[in-house]
Amino acid sequence: MIVEVCANSFESALNAEKAGAHRIELCSELAVGGITPSFGLIKKVIETLSIPVFVLIRSRSGSFTFSDDEMDIMKHDIKLCKELGCAGIVSGVLNDDNTVDIEKTKQLVDLAKPLPFTFHRAFDWVPNPIDAIEELKRLGVDRVLTSGQQTSAALALHFLKELKELGQQKLSVLPGGGIKPENAALFAKAGFDEIHVSASTIETVIEQPKITMNSSKFFDETIKSYSDIRTIQSILKATTL
Repeated sequence: MIVEVCANSFESALNAEKAGAHRIELCSELAVGGITPSFGLIKKVIETLSIPVFVLIRSRSGSFTFSDDEMDIMKHDIKLCKELGCAGIVSGVLNDDNTVDIEKTKQLVDLAKPLPFTFHRAFDWVPNPIDAIEELKRLGVDRVLTSGQQTSAALALHFLKELKELGQQKLSVLPGGGIKPENAALFAKAGFDEIHVSASTIETVIEQPKITMNSSKFFDETIKSYSDIRTIQSILKATTL
């Protein structure tokens, strides 16, 4: 079975290869579901590791509905990843109602070719996953990363097997979410060829800072954060002497 590790740093990527993982999905900021890693991180990981490196292409946290400008950013990132020698692309786009945005996802799939394309866990938000699987097959998506629309893939094992059957030979289902040593064997026994894990641990490296740089309001997936024109104008006006 192929074990793909979701690596959020160079250390994580290096540890994945040292441990014997078969592939990594490189991203940043796991706390918000992952976003596109920096150019420097992608380059360093690809140059150092010998196992395949798939790269997450997601321009920001929050929803998976992206504007044309955000699409341009993700397209440039895909081109860059191909130039750097990455082995696959992980991405996807939803409409406002969380159905698959066929047109925009197709643009990313076509641009990624000939690299394999994984539709990420935005799939776990779609209202009709059966229809979505058929749509993604038609788009040429190679695999779907999903927890089976549950908080843990182990809770959706039967549904994941159903999705796997629907994928047939055209699209593979990559179980991911809450997979740990104590339940990983379930997926091998169920006939899955690969699983996606983070295998994360937490280590305290500094004392609690006097002023935190985290802001809990930005961890709400129902919002989109951006710099506001009126607020900027008000600040400029207030500072004009």
